[in-house]
Amino acid sequence: MSTERMVELHGGPLDGQTVPVTLDDDEPWTAIISDGCAYPGGRSVYAPDPAGRWVWEQDVPWEAL
Repeated sequence: MSTERMVELHGGPLDGQTVPVTLDDDEPWTAIISDGCAYPGGRSVYAPDPAGRWVWEQDVPWEAL
């Protein structure tokens, strides 16, 4: 069974938003459609840092993931 939790995003175009994430993934990250993304219709990728904060990593085009 997956463990889902609400986390706050830090940095990037979704700074301050709270979203649900699955914590027990082998590669924990989330890609969210974002109006502030560098690519129209693209997604902003967030992942946990060593301290456990979910921080912006990069923006990716829709077809990249």
